[in-house]
Amino acid sequence: MASAGRGGAARRAVAPAAEAKRGRGADDAAEAKAPSAPSAPAEEGVPVEALIPSRPTVARLREAAAGCRACHLWKLGTQTVFGEGAGPAADAIMLVGEQPGDQEDLQGHPFVGPAGALLWRAIDEAGIDRSRIYVTNAVKHFKWEPRGKRRIHKKPDITEMNACHPWLDAEIAAVRPHAIVCLGATATRAVLGPSVKVMQHRGQLQDSELAPIVTVTVHPSSILRAPDSDARRVAMEQFVADLKGVARHVARQPVRETHHG
Repeated sequence: MASAGRGGAARRAVAPAAEAKRGRGADDAAEAKAPSAPSAPAEEGVPVEALIPSRPTVARLREAAAGCRACHLWKLGTQTVFGEGAGPAADAIMLVGEQPGDQEDLQGHPFVGPAGALLWRAIDEAGIDRSRIYVTNAVKHFKWEPRGKRRIHKKPDITEMNACHPWLDAEIAAVRPHAIVCLGATATRAVLGPSVKVMQHRGQLQDSELAPIVTVTVHPSSILRAPDSDARRVAMEQFVADLKGVARHVARQPVRETHHG
C-alpha cells in the first residue's frame, strides 16, 4: 500500500469524520430524498466553515452550499453543483472529480455531461452497482472562460480549491464511504495532498484515514481528449481496469464498523 501525504482532506477531515459517526439513523436516508429548500446566498467571502450546519447530512450540506460565495467562482457558475448518490452507506464508493462542467453547471447535477456518460459506462463495464456510487467534485462551481459562444473549462487554482475544500471534508464525513476514488490530478491533490501523483500512483491503494480504501486514477475527460479512436479505446480499457481493481479491493475488505460507526 502506498503512503499518502497528510495534505488536503487527509489532514482536515478527521474532526468532521468523527462528528459524522454520531447518531445517524433512518432519518438521514429520508432527508436525503427530500428536496432541499433554496439557501439564502451568503455574503461574499464568508468562509465555508461558517456555512456548514452543526449536524451535517448530505442534504443539509447541499442546501447550505447552494448559497456559497466563499470564492469568486459563484459569479461564473450558474449554481452550486453538490455531490449525489449513495450514502451514508457501509458499501458506498465515492468518486471525486475536479469541478462541474458546462452541462453539470446548467443541470445542477455532477457527471451528467460527456465525461459523465463515459464514467457511468466504465462503472457498468467494471461491474459496479450504480446504487453504490456517490459522485462529487473537489470544487463545486464551474470555472470557465469564453471561446466564441462556448464556455470552456478552466482548471481551478489552489486558492479556489482551498476555499471549497471544507465542503469536500464535510461531504466525506457525511457519506462515510467504504472507498474513495480520486479522478484526476485536482481531486487527487484535494483528497491526498501534493505528494500523490496520478500517473505514478494510479491504481495503488493509498494510506488514508478518510476511508478503508482510497485510490487514484485518471479523470474520464482525459479519455475524451485522446488523439484518436485507438488511443481512446486503450485509455478506456485502462480506466475500466482501474475501476475493476477498486471493485476487487472492496470485495476483499470487509466493512470496518469502527470507520462507519
